[in-house]
Amino acid sequence: MTSAKRSRSGTGSASKAASSAIVAERGLGARFHAWVGRNLPTRESFESNRWLKPIAHRILHSSLWRMTRRSVPRGVALGMFTGILIPMGQIPASAVLALPLRANVPAAALTTFFTNPFTTPFLLILYYKVGSWVLHLGGPLPGTAKKAAEDGGWLHWFAADVGLPTAIGMAICAVIGGVISYFVTALAWRLWVSRKWRRRSSVRQAGQIDAA
Repeated sequence: MTSAKRSRSGTGSASKAASSAIVAERGLGARFHAWVGRNLPTRESFESNRWLKPIAHRILHSSLWRMTRRSVPRGVALGMFTGILIPMGQIPASAVLALPLRANVPAAALTTFFTNPFTTPFLLILYYKVGSWVLHLGGPLPGTAKKAAEDGGWLHWFAADVGLPTAIGMAICAVIGGVISYFVTALAWRLWVSRKWRRRSSVRQAGQIDAA
C-alpha cells in the first residue's frame, strides 16, 4: 500500500514537473510571439508597398509564408545577408530575393532586424577590421588622420583607407553570416522538433501511468 502511494506520488511529481516545463516554455514562446507581432511586417504592408506591388501576388503566396525545415533556414540566411549588405530597403529586398530562393518571407524580414541603430556602430567596426585584415591594411594611424584633417583630405582618406575595407568587410560578413545562420537555424529547427516530440511522448506516458 505504501509503495503504491509512493509510486503515485512520484508519478504526480513527474507530471507536475512536465506541466511546469510546458507552461514555462509557453511563457517564453508567448513573449517571442509578442515581439514577432510588433516587428513583423504584415501581408497588407507588402501588398501596399509601391516597390512590391507588381510582384506582391507572388510574394504573398502561401508557399513563401509556410514554416518548414527548409524555408525557414533559407529565410534566416537571406535576412542576414540582405540585412548586412543592403543598408536601406532590407525587407523589400529580402521579399524579392525570397522568390527564387523559396525562402520564408517572415523569417527573412525578422532577421533583417539584426542590423539596427544599436548594433550598426559595432558592425561597422567589425566590417572595417575584417576588410583591413583581408587587404592587409593596418588601419589609418592617428597622425595620418590628423594630417588628412589639416590638409582637407578627409574625403580621400575615408574613401581610400576606410570606405574600401569597410565595403569589402561588409560583403565578406554578409556571406559568412548567411552561411552560418543557415546551418545554425537548421540545427535549431531539428533540435526543436526532436524536443517537441520527446515532450509529447513524456506527457503521453505520464497520462497513461495516471490512467493506470
